[in-house]
Amino acid sequence: MYEMAEQPWDLRRVLDEIKDDPKNYHETDVEVDPDAELSGVYRYIGAGGTVERPTQEGPAMMFNNVKGFPGVRVLMGLMASRKRVGKMFHTDYKTLGQYLAKAVEKPIAPVDVAEADAPAHEVVYKATDPDFDIRKLVAAPTNTPQDAGPYITVGVVLGSNMDKTMSDVTIHRMCIEDKDKLGIYIMPGGRHIGAFAKEYEAANKPMPITINIGLDPAITIGATFEPPTTPLGYNELGVAGAIRQQAVQLVQGVTVDEKAIARSEYTLEGYIMPNERIQEDINTHTGKAMPEFPGYDGDANPALQVIKVTAVTHRKQDPIMQSVIGPSEEHVSMAGIPTEASIWELVQKAIPGKVTNIYNPPAGGGKLMTIMQIHKDNPADEGIQRQAALLAFSAFKELKTVFLVDEDVDIFDMNDVVWTINTRFQADEDIMVLSGMRNHPLDPSERPQYDPKSIRTRGMSSKLVIDGTVPYDMKDQFERAQFMKVPDWEKYLK
Repeated sequence: MYEMAEQPWDLRRVLDEIKDDPKNYHETDVEVDPDAELSGVYRYIGAGGTVERPTQEGPAMMFNNVKGFPGVRVLMGLMASRKRVGKMFHTDYKTLGQYLAKAVEKPIAPVDVAEADAPAHEVVYKATDPDFDIRKLVAAPTNTPQDAGPYITVGVVLGSNMDKTMSDVTIHRMCIEDKDKLGIYIMPGGRHIGAFAKEYEAANKPMPITINIGLDPAITIGATFEPPTTPLGYNELGVAGAIRQQAVQLVQGVTVDEKAIARSEYTLEGYIMPNERIQEDINTHTGKAMPEFPGYDGDANPALQVIKVTAVTHRKQDPIMQSVIGPSEEHVSMAGIPTEASIWELVQKAIPGKVTNIYNPPAGGGKLMTIMQIHKDNPADEGIQRQAALLAFSAFKELKTVFLVDEDVDIFDMNDVVWTINTRFQADEDIMVLSGMRNHPLDPSERPQYDPKSIRTRGMSSKLVIDGTVPYDMKDQFERAQFMKVPDWEKYLK
């Protein structure tokens, strides 16, 4: 069969496609310290997102000479450009949300492969080995000097419910706390791994999991879908299968009764321990966790769930530890594009044809803000744009701000979007505020002392709709200056 002959998708195949393009890929042999320096360097080169300026959009970086980890490479910034994600997915970066929505609707389930066909298991270290120490085996960088410890920032956690009828993949921040111990932050409500862990904890049993690092970005981005788009029981590995039109390959864990992603660069195996908690910054006492997507340091959690690590496996030849900067453009790609897909799916069902495109920009870290482009056909469509905003809030509860703009506005150009507020908007007429709603606890303004009348508990927020669309019956008064169309304009630059 032809399918069998096709080279399987993995991180290395993706890198082969971009490595000759200096805009998208750069590697260095200059020694770098994984403790704060590596992220500090990449901040200038290509972090973007909500990272403190100066930063910029730049190439993915492969650090080949990582202090303390000979023979290990660290990759950062692979998804830190929307255009690069489009290139890696072989599709137009402007409609990535719509592309992912189609993948969710027609998933291709993962398949199991034999141990011999799993490069992730070429080298195996077990916790029963005499000198086993994940701190020496896993080149996990810190983002800043204040971090609670080295973090696995882009490890896809794979777990199942107790009777193995449902499996799921999610991404969490995981701090290396000891030679065989990680602290994992599972945000309350909405994460399926959390629902499974609760079931195990109620039975007082450890939950077997694998942590998979160094993956095809189709897996990493596909894994970040949330309910209602992917309800409990939906395994998001099927999204990556649909993107690649090739099933993700799984292999049985070496030390746990759970599957691992067979073409990972690294896997960690272990158990989420029942009724055991750890202070996140137990080794540093900085009070900080790591920088989170809104651009601020997360507070160290006093009681993280604990993963007892039973094995570390990796590829033999120059294994790649992949990492992200918490507030970088990578988070915008990982969280924002699936959110666009979730909103797209709901608006197309409820008000088909009225929303022409959706973008979750870096200003909201991919989660807090959406720009929706609205199509009005006739006077009866007036108000449909605000309906679209309400649907966006329904699709994704962590959304805080919605911008509504017309079809002549470039939603990928924030100057163009904000221009609508100055010429198509009156504050007393075009603002909707929805107070006392649930949102995201990592936004530091969402605490009772900031707004006691609307915020009873941390993680509540007032939500905002800015309607920058022109009233249908006044369209002719808002036509932009029309320049001559010159299709061959580029010849003047030659």
